Amino acid sequence: MDTIDQYRQIVRNLLQQYATFKSSRSTVKAEVIVDPEKDHYQLLYIGWDGSRRVYDVAVHIEITGDKVWLQRDNTDLVVAEDLVEMGIPRGVIVLGFRPSQLRQYTGYAVA
Repeated sequence: MDTIDQYRQIVRNLLQQYATFKSSRSTVKAEVIVDPEKDHYQLLYIGWDGSRRVYDVAVHIEITGDKVWLQRDNTDLVVAEDLVEMGIPRGVIVLGFRPSQLRQYTGYAVA
């Protein structure tokens, strides 16, 4: 398995793990969306909280070239650190939700 395939598997495994966490709202479910052709991976929450519709993309990860772009981390977790713990090097992860001029201070890849 090549490096990018390993990254894909790590991302899928992590999002599947996150999807098992129980929501405090039983009518809201977690779904993992995988687009293998464009290398986009998302964890979203969908359902109803009383009369309020819930549709929230909690995590969006994109693999572009040799980088793993964390486009959204709307969680209480630290997704980037979990990716590192699972084997993706810090220098490959780009915090895409941070402005480009601030990425140099994050400890992760700039782009």
